[in-house]
Amino acid sequence: MTTYSPSNATGTHARRLLRALAEEGKLVFSTREAREVAVRAGIPAGYLYELLHHMTQSGLLARLRRGLYATSEVASGRPQAHPFAIATHLVRPSAISHWSALSHHGLTDQVPRIVTAFTPKKVVTPSMRSGEHNGSERHAWKIAGVAYEYVSVKKDHFFGIEQVWVDENSRVPIADRERTVLETFISPRRFGGIGVALGLIESHARQLQLDRLVEYTLRYSKISVAKRLGWALERANVDESLLAPLQSMPATRYYALDPAQPSRGPCNRLWMIQDNLQSRSG
Repeated sequence: MTTYSPSNATGTHARRLLRALAEEGKLVFSTREAREVAVRAGIPAGYLYELLHHMTQSGLLARLRRGLYATSEVASGRPQAHPFAIATHLVRPSAISHWSALSHHGLTDQVPRIVTAFTPKKVVTPSMRSGEHNGSERHAWKIAGVAYEYVSVKKDHFFGIEQVWVDENSRVPIADRERTVLETFISPRRFGGIGVALGLIESHARQLQLDRLVEYTLRYSKISVAKRLGWALERANVDESLLAPLQSMPATRYYALDPAQPSRGPCNRLWMIQDNLQSRSG
């Protein structure tokens, strides 16, 4: 990689821009934001595009996608910005979710190999555009050795999000504990089966705001999800008053406890759940 030399006007402007961006906490920024910062830093606006190009070529910046950059270490070329900040800037609006959120909240010991976020937008990754894709992997952005995956959800289901400081410079949207746990019941296949969801309720029920979890489930308004959660909460011996709203949701058929497994096993009429996990050991 080319070594950056600050011994010219371009270098002076680059240092000034980097300092101004850091002072405003913008380690991930758009061209528009760079222009606003440059004006305040006394850098000619007409020179900005050339400056950004030079800084990218020199390794001072990492270009994430068109019009979006992150500050970089010249020696390594890796963005200094937190991966969660990069993820939630690549696609807006979005929020850290799934395994990434589970790990952030300390609800799993597993270290996710990719950064996952959910979004109400339809996301088109570079691999989708190019057609070059390993069929065994899901489509994801890959930047400086880190993969970023996005799960599209309905606009009405994009809720349960909090703003969290993940380092001294980055405050990012992350699905809160209860929304993250709910996701394991919504999309058990993404977590390798319903076992993760059941384990979370068994091990962490006391750490969760269960009334909020039930509220989120009712808001999500999918009967199968409500019945699976209710079944799990009853086994965890939670207060019956929390179970009542989930139990009252009308169901006209039985739902498999684990949708990834064959639909066979004993049926629970109260929750309209078929416990197909028992069939695996039978």
